[in-house]
Amino acid sequence: MRDLLSQVPLFNELPPQDLEPIARGTSEISAVRGDIIFRRGDPCVGFHVVVYGQVKLLFVSNSGVERVVRLIGPGDGFGEALMFMGQDYIVTAEALRDTLLLHVGRDALFDQLDRNPGMARKMLAGLSRRLYSLMGDVEAYTLHTGAQRLITYLLREWRGEVGQPFRIEISKAIVASRLNLTPEHFSRILRDLSDRRLIRVRGREYTILDPNGLKNYKG
Repeated sequence: MRDLLSQVPLFNELPPQDLEPIARGTSEISAVRGDIIFRRGDPCVGFHVVVYGQVKLLFVSNSGVERVVRLIGPGDGFGEALMFMGQDYIVTAEALRDTLLLHVGRDALFDQLDRNPGMARKMLAGLSRRLYSLMGDVEAYTLHTGAQRLITYLLREWRGEVGQPFRIEISKAIVASRLNLTPEHFSRILRDLSDRRLIRVRGREYTILDPNGLKNYKG
């Protein structure tokens, strides 16, 4: 367990003797695609870190409609803020593929934070980065069109090689939900970008054909 914790960005600068008490309060969670890690309303008594795999955080309406609010990849943590606040989970977490997570217990972590101000600062920095990212999402949802949000996402995933395909492993439905788009609107934007020969889409493979045209798209 200590070796796994040492790979987590939050803990990778801690000496082994400081990791040991945290390791005693940490458990492994293995999940396959579709497994629910926790549901909205469950008690939050620690936080999770993804070792490998991917998890989506989502809201689910009474009618069963999902809204993805965040995708979590290797090295990323989630649940820290609610842990500090002593609040129940406000979202549901679901594995998108085979995933290994660590659940770091609140009591073991708080004891270490009391004795290690540097780790507390590191955790605060991570929470601050996440808040900054969420504010960027709010700006995008309120000031940018659906097409602009999708283009920004594609350019962020792109490796910078014109004409070279890249793969987005998550489904189009999840990407659409993450960008606050309906699947139909998402598909219409992709078709228009493809018709203008700005991108090419084949399944989950995307190719940027004209990055400048994409950046200047006004659709």
